[in-house]
Order: sequence, then structure tokens, then C-alpha cells
Amino acid sequence: MSNRVHERSMEMDEEGSTKMKMKTKVLELPKKIKKILKNLWKVGKDDPRRVKHALKVGVSLTLVSLLYLMEPLFKGIGNSAIWAVMTVVVVLEFSVGATLCKGLNRGLGTLIAGSLAFFIEFVVNDSGKVFRAIFIGASVFIVGALITYLRFIPYIKKNYDYGMLIFLLTFNLITVSSYRVDTVIKIAHERFYTIAMGVGICLLMSLLVFPIWSGEDLHKSTAAKLQGLSSSIEACVNEYFEEEEKENETSDLSEDTIYNGYKTVLDSKSTDEALAMYASWEPRHTRHCHRYPWKHYVKIGSVLRQFGYTVVALHGCLKTEIQTPRPLRGLFKDPCVRLAGEICKVLSELAASIRNRRHCSPEILSDSLQVALQDLNIAIKSQPKLFLGSDQNGSVSQGNSGRHTTNVSKHINKDTNDAASHQTGTRLDQNTGTPRGERMSRFGPNVSFSRLRADTLERRSAAATSQRKILRQQLSMIVVMTSLEFSEALPFAAFASILVEMVARLDNVIDEVEELGTIACFKEYDNSVDKKDVEVRVEKPSDLVVGIE
Repeated sequence: MSNRVHERSMEMDEEGSTKMKMKTKVLELPKKIKKILKNLWKVGKDDPRRVKHALKVGVSLTLVSLLYLMEPLFKGIGNSAIWAVMTVVVVLEFSVGATLCKGLNRGLGTLIAGSLAFFIEFVVNDSGKVFRAIFIGASVFIVGALITYLRFIPYIKKNYDYGMLIFLLTFNLITVSSYRVDTVIKIAHERFYTIAMGVGICLLMSLLVFPIWSGEDLHKSTAAKLQGLSSSIEACVNEYFEEEEKENETSDLSEDTIYNGYKTVLDSKSTDEALAMYASWEPRHTRHCHRYPWKHYVKIGSVLRQFGYTVVALHGCLKTEIQTPRPLRGLFKDPCVRLAGEICKVLSELAASIRNRRHCSPEILSDSLQVALQDLNIAIKSQPKLFLGSDQNGSVSQGNSGRHTTNVSKHINKDTNDAASHQTGTRLDQNTGTPRGERMSRFGPNVSFSRLRADTLERRSAAATSQRKILRQQLSMIVVMTSLEFSEALPFAAFASILVEMVARLDNVIDEVEELGTIACFKEYDNSVDKKDVEVRVEKPSDLVVGIE
């Protein structure tokens, strides 16, 4: 009876827990719905063009569905109208270049495949059934193998892979079906017309209704990457020379600024190549009808990634376990901040140059950058005791090393003498005293002289091992004592060397942007107009301020 009561109580507890879980889920449902709606709103807010593209797809599908919904159109086309719907779903992409690439590949692939299938049907139309089957089989084998092999060619794989796939599919469908179905040619005609209608609707909607150009996206993203690198460098230098550690919220915000600035650059390779390929399909649509060298934008992206690696290394200096003390960093704050400010100034000017499609300022590499480098060099040389690179520090280190070596030698000699006196005393105790017979009786009749000799050698080897341990300890003390004077400055030395490396790599970025301006026929630099584009200033040597209007 008690067992039944216990089982009944357990069942009631389980039912109660189940009800509580269901109640909790029902209460959490509005929060989940609100979170989903918030994410949907964020997607559209980040890029409003996504909403426009979704509306364009909806309108295109509605227009192409009229082939089914309107009776006159359905009678003229028939069931093949479904191919127009499939074409819109597959072909209509986000940008004009992607839509043109897919649409033209699909249209040309279908047209060429249909023409080749019609030619084969014309050749074997009057032949026997066996010869027709053999000829169709051979044609399918040759065309299939050839097209598949051609798809491995990098240029075709990159630009015409979708067209090759559509060609292979359409050719096999028409050629093989024509052996059993007599009306396959008529069906192929209808499908081709409906596919052409779908492609036409896609191209009209993509080109005329809120067009989205891949070339413009690539152009703007290149300028944004330059500005992002500038922001990352600014945030890194400001955080490195902070007098006090930041709070967690402020530190996380700074980390996001630094990380997002160079992450976009490092992850841009595949995106840049895709945008450049789609941009090559787009017609000339700018005011002056310039056809921009999109491949050169990919080259600039590669150079920016090489420059971005130095920003990653600079960010890594903030995360190392061994850090230079903040008072020691303050000795070099002014020259480092001014040097970083000049680098940010150059990057911001390059970003404005690309964004406004104009040449760079003739004074992009001003004397201020060279002065900042010289000031940093002078500041480092003014503290010779912190760095091993100067002769004065070498002599100081040698003097300190000599003093430490003298002290260590004294300790070693003392320890060695103590060990030697201990061993001599042991040997005197063994060799002097009682006669030989008493010594034998003292150790016992079963102990031989060879065993005594082995014990003596073992004691000597133990003494030698202890001397080597003492010597290693003393030598390690020499290394530690001589390195304490400059080890605190080594993390800053790495930080400063990365800033100098940035200046060296900055020349490559400037050269590529200037070459882009020459090839793309950018307008000449106008000082009176372009002063408002970018304002980069250093109000104080210790405060770096980069402002963009």
C-alpha cells in the first residue's frame, strides 16, 4: 500500500514539473517572438537595399505568374510557363552584375544547347533506329565529357560554370528525349520562350528598378577598409598609452573597434573577387561612362591585407602577458602618438581619394611623418639603459656582467673549496687510524676492496654533480641579473618596431591607390574642395584625434 502511495506521489510530481515547464515555455514565447522580430528589423536596418531586393523578387514572381493566371497567356504557352517561374527564382540575384552573369549564362546555355540538339536531330532524322540510337549515345558521351573537362579550366570555372551546367542539362534532356518523344522539339521551343521571358523580367527588374551595382559596392568597401584600418590603429595606440586601465565595458567597446577595423580587411579576399567578377559583367553606368578597372581593386585589397597583418600584430602587443610598465611607456608616448597620427592621416586621405574618385593630395607624405619617425628614434636613443642596441648600454651591461661574474666566481670558488675540504677529510678518515686487519674486521669479512673503491668513485661523482648544479644556478643568475635592465622595455620595442613597419608598408598602399586613380581617370585634386572631406588633426602631442565629416 505504501509503495502505491509513493508511486502516485512521484507521478504527481512529474506532472507538476511538466506543467511548470510548459508554463515557462508559454511565458517565454513572447520574448522569443520579440527577439526574432528585432533580428529581422536589424537585417533591414543594416542594409535597406535588402528590403528593396525582396520587394523586387516578389514583384517579378507576380508578373511571371500571370502566364499561368491569365487565360490567354496560358493558352499560348501552356504548362511550360512553370519554367519562367523557375528562371526568376534562380536568376534574380542581389546585384545587377550577379543577375546579368546568371541570366546570360542561363539564356546562352539554353540557346546553344537547343541549337546543337536540333542539329543532331536534323542529321539522324532520316536514318534507321539503330544508327540513330548509336549516334545519340555517342553525341551524349562526347559532349558530356568535353563540357565537364572544360569546366575545370579556371577562367571558365570562374565566369561560365553555370552556363556550362545549363548547356549540359538542356542538351541531354532534348537529345535523349527526342528518341522516344516526337514532339520534344516543340516542347523545347516553348521552354526556351518561357525561359527567355523569365530572364527578361529579371534583367528589367534588376537594371531599371532600384539597381544595385557590384562595382559600387566594391568601390565603397575599399574606401571603408582603409578607414577601418585607420580607426584600428588609432584605438590601439590610445589604449596602449592609457594612464589607467579601463573598465570592462569601455575595454570591450575599444576591442570591438580595433577588431572590426582589421577583420573586414583580412576576410575580404573572397568578397572582393566575387564583386570584381560581377562588376565586370555590368554595363557602364557612371556619369562619365568610365569603365573602372575592377581587377585593380582586388590588387589593392591584397596590399591592404598585407598592411592589415601589421595592425593585427599591433593589437597583439596589447594582449601579451609581459607588458612594459605604464610609466615607462609614458617616456615614448608623444612620438608614438604623433607617428600613429600621421599614419592615420595618410590612410584617411587615401580613403577620401577613393570615395570621391579623385587623385591623392600631393602632400600625402608630408615632412611631419619623417619628423615623427626621427623623434621616435631620438626618444629611444635617449634611454640607452633600456635597450641593448647602443654602445653605451653594451659597456654598462659588460660592467655589470663583470661585477656579477666576479661575485659568482667567489661563490663558486668558495663552494668548490668547501667540497674539496669535505672530500679530503673523508679520505683522511678512511686512510688513517686503525691497522689493516682492524679495518677489515670493522667492515666485516665479506666486504672486498673493489666494493670500497666503487663506493669512493660514486661519492666523487655525486660531489662533481653537485658542483655542476651550483655552477648552472650561478650562470642563470648572471643571465637574469643582466636582463632585468632591459627586459621591461622589450614589449615596447616590439610595439615601436611595428609602427615603423607600418610606415614602410604604407608606400605600397599609396602606390596602388595612385595607380588606380590613373587607370580609372580620377579627377585632379582640388585643395579648396577636398579640405572638407577629411579632417585629421593632432591637437596635442599626447592626444590623437581623427575626425571624419
